[in-house]
Amino acid sequence: MKSYTEEELQNALDLFRIFARAFKSVSEHSIRDSKEHGFNPTEFAVLELLYTRGPQKLQQIGSRLLLVSGNVTYVIDKLERNEYIYREQDPKDKRSVYAKLTDKGQQYLDEIYPIHAIRIARAFSGLTDEEQSQLKALLKKAGVHSQHLLFR
Repeated sequence: MKSYTEEELQNALDLFRIFARAFKSVSEHSIRDSKEHGFNPTEFAVLELLYTRGPQKLQQIGSRLLLVSGNVTYVIDKLERNEYIYREQDPKDKRSVYAKLTDKGQQYLDEIYPIHAIRIARAFSGLTDEEQSQLKALLKKAGVHSQHLLFR
């Protein structure tokens, strides 16, 4: 394992704290938005995933949103009861079940998602377009490297 100087250690810890605070601050915009529309943040995240990425296997929803499977089932059940989504079995693979937006869910997201997008854009409006692109690239690079280290 690489040895680190005190300065490198302090810099990494400072970076982590700044990253965590920034994430919390930006996330609060999405949390407030989801609550304003009557959803908890997890429910809204599932709806957003289905809206932006299309039907998803139930098993993949948890990993995409970093949720445990029991929580995914609970959220899917609740959204299905409220008629925002439905489950559909894959005709080619009976073990696979997809979550899909209902017409009601699609119409509702058509209405509220543009507002959500504007609010998230506003949360990042302190950065120029170029800075946003740089931040995306740097965060992807840090995430890929960090993930790689977990499996060494």
